[in-house]
Amino acid sequence: MNDWNGYKETVHLVLENSKSSKDSVNMAKAYTYLGDYYGAQAVSDSAFLYYSKAEKMYSHDNYNLAKTRLNKALLQYSESDFSGSEIAVFNALRVIKGEKANDILYDSYNFLGVLYNEREEYDRAVEFHTKALASIDNEVLPSVFQSKATSLNNLGFVYQNMNNHKQAMSYFRQGLDQKNLLIDKPSLYAMILDNLAYSKFKLSESEELPELFYQSLKLRDSLQLTAGIITNKIHLSEYFASRKDTVKAVQYSKEALTIARSSKNSRNVLASLKQLAVIEPKKAAVYNKQYIHINDSLQKGERKMGEKFLRIEYETDKIQEENTSLTEQNRNLVYIFSGLAMLGLFTFVIKTQKAKNRELLFKQQQQKANEEIYNLMISQQNTIEGIRIKEKKRVARELHDGVLGRMFGVRINLDSLNKIDDGTAVEKRNNYLTELKSIEQDIREISHDLNREKSELINNFVAIVDNLFEDQKKTFKSKLVSIIDSGIKWELVSNSVKINLYRILQEVLQNVNKYATADNIKIELKKEDDHLILMMSDDGVGFNVKTAKKGIGLQNIFFRTNECDGVVDIKSKKGEGTIITITVPIE
Repeated sequence: MNDWNGYKETVHLVLENSKSSKDSVNMAKAYTYLGDYYGAQAVSDSAFLYYSKAEKMYSHDNYNLAKTRLNKALLQYSESDFSGSEIAVFNALRVIKGEKANDILYDSYNFLGVLYNEREEYDRAVEFHTKALASIDNEVLPSVFQSKATSLNNLGFVYQNMNNHKQAMSYFRQGLDQKNLLIDKPSLYAMILDNLAYSKFKLSESEELPELFYQSLKLRDSLQLTAGIITNKIHLSEYFASRKDTVKAVQYSKEALTIARSSKNSRNVLASLKQLAVIEPKKAAVYNKQYIHINDSLQKGERKMGEKFLRIEYETDKIQEENTSLTEQNRNLVYIFSGLAMLGLFTFVIKTQKAKNRELLFKQQQQKANEEIYNLMISQQNTIEGIRIKEKKRVARELHDGVLGRMFGVRINLDSLNKIDDGTAVEKRNNYLTELKSIEQDIREISHDLNREKSELINNFVAIVDNLFEDQKKTFKSKLVSIIDSGIKWELVSNSVKINLYRILQEVLQNVNKYATADNIKIELKKEDDHLILMMSDDGVGFNVKTAKKGIGLQNIFFRTNECDGVVDIKSKKGEGTIITITVPIE
């Protein structure tokens, strides 16, 4: 009935009565219902908390325990915590091993296929989607759920991402052939239609195009499927761009961007900006700048949510341990529980460290995608800069060879007139000569200045760094002093080095703002011999370098410096501030 307020009130009544009667079974159900409620309201951290509470109470109910872990996995996936999500699914599979639970088995395999596809591990994605297809039991999963059509579409989508569009089309057609698909699940029918049309477009098969796109869009529009509508419009934009119909291509991309922004879905906004940058190259720099800004914000938000999930799990475990300790009266049982708690804590630390390592690897893959976009922007700016310099040299030649030559001729002619013995005429001519010499000198200086001028903002690197510093000054109270050596020839420095230096600056400023409570920050970028030296210092609280090296932030700095064949030197003590020096070789 979509009456969420009434639903929440009823659930709280169930929970209160269950607690008063010490009914653990219905307490667990109530926590699950609250998790469903907050999940529907897109409050992921609260949903995760209640699912975690339910999970602790389903210790003897493997079926509901597995379902709860799957719900947690879906939440983590929605917040891009892929490592935590993967662990949660395998934990769900482990507890139903040997039991007859085909519906959970199907959901788990299907979800793992989707997860690995997102991580571009396509072989594993195909493996689990195939397992999901094989696990369908029509008695447990009624045909009205259209599970087979779902798995066929998912397999086709994996092959589409692998650019094997013929194989993808085969799965999409099988999916569309499923009985009553349009009636049972119109949203899935519209999705498969769009996927089929996109693969046909990629194979340059014009038959039924763009009608298939329009058919899918019309159905999604009637169902108010916002995400699907955005995807459709981006696909139509790509289709019309390939047909050289730039007007329609831009129209559909901008419509997709407007809908994505109104729905506050950052990932759809990124997809729309990426398409606009391709079809409107003159505005690509603007779109790419917006893309980088939104993507950085999205990564920060995802990292915070991932940390919050870990903290909730830890705190839930801690509360459970405390409650168990209070109920234990026998000394021997207390010793046994303490040993188990230590073992659980040890296992938790190991799993947490593994999850962090997976998260770090995934973020590095994301950063590589960002760098590709950045390199496209750099390439465009190089072209513009080359044209600008060429034009300046042309003007310089015109001034030197044309205007200056003519002025010199006039001066010679006037000089020859000085041989006339008319005193007044001589004085006037000398005045003219003096004025012409002055003009000649001015023009020469302009010509030389134009030829001497170098672009200090090659690839706009210095401008981008200055923008970062300006944002820092506007947002935080710390005083920032920055010095960039004007003698550095940025056009000779590789894009990889510049990108890594920029990301290191971002990471250092973020750490200073978050932990250091510094009053003054100094950043210096200079060249010594064949090396670039980046020195960052602050007068904040400092930290223990040995302990901090385990953190993701410092690991990122070491990783990026190592990619540039550079070295990192960190000097810090508690209460004495921090100095980070990065030395990178350049040709």
